[in-house]
Amino acid sequence: MINGLLNEVLIQAQSGGTFWMPPQASTMAGGVDVVFYYIYWLSVFFFVGIVFCMTLFVVLYRRREGHKEQQTASHSTALEVTWSVIPFILVIIMFYMGFQAYVDMRTPPQNSYRILVIGQKWNWNFQYPNGYIDGDLHAPIETPVELVITSDDVTHSVYIPAFRLKMDAVPGRYNNVWFQATQAGEYPLFCAEYCGTDHSNMISTVFVHEKGDFEVWLEDASNFVDRMPPAEAGERLYKIRGCAQCHSIDGTANDGPTFKNIWGKTEPLRDGSSVVVDENYVRESLMDPNAKIRKGFDAIMPTYQGKLKDKEITAIIEFIKTLKDE
Repeated sequence: MINGLLNEVLIQAQSGGTFWMPPQASTMAGGVDVVFYYIYWLSVFFFVGIVFCMTLFVVLYRRREGHKEQQTASHSTALEVTWSVIPFILVIIMFYMGFQAYVDMRTPPQNSYRILVIGQKWNWNFQYPNGYIDGDLHAPIETPVELVITSDDVTHSVYIPAFRLKMDAVPGRYNNVWFQATQAGEYPLFCAEYCGTDHSNMISTVFVHEKGDFEVWLEDASNFVDRMPPAEAGERLYKIRGCAQCHSIDGTANDGPTFKNIWGKTEPLRDGSSVVVDENYVRESLMDPNAKIRKGFDAIMPTYQGKLKDKEITAIIEFIKTLKDE
């Protein structure tokens, strides 16, 4: 464990971070760190002081042979005012710093680039202004980016440690938060709200692009279904649209049935009937996941109604057709 902690300290130090915090990669990170370290060092000061005084008193006033008990002081107005006013001032400072940082985080500039974020068990969808949806978050450097966050099912929470950004994704509600990245690169994005059995796998990546590169990426990504062979486009959709979280392609059982060797087979359903896995069944399962649920699986799949275009559904179908033993 000690080696692990030392390695973590070394990694953070080499990458510009600290033992407690990753590198600051947004304009907001500095303000959040100030609040964190204010609370941290204040806690350290009082912890050390209280433990020191407690130990000192235990030694000085311990029970000893021949020593008579002394009368305890009953009241000291000056002392009571001191230990009440000082903590009050420290807490007010703590509140002001935290409130100011929170208000800044919730007030995006007027010229912010807006991205819709949708959480669902167990992946993230990031929808850009041109309608393109990706499983990872892409953003231009040194540009205010506003995230409009909601959820399709249960409560999730967007958490980007390098940006010091965290905001809940609540069903039926939109939360806003913004950031301005200061360093190009890749940063992990987590779900910080326990949302189900695969909560720990609800991980995505933030890609911060250099100026000009973001527009090139968005143009390329938005048209990949038209440019790539259908099966290859389907494989890419399988990875970025959350299918991989529940459906394996190697025959391994998961929260959903595997896609391997499934095409054309007759599969049993929970209601006792059966269905042939063909184009119509795959399409129906994407649009209305609870219509025909495979035996042995729960009704946990979210609908893709309005989220997938016809040509994207066709590409996924073509990809599933390729997943069979030769």
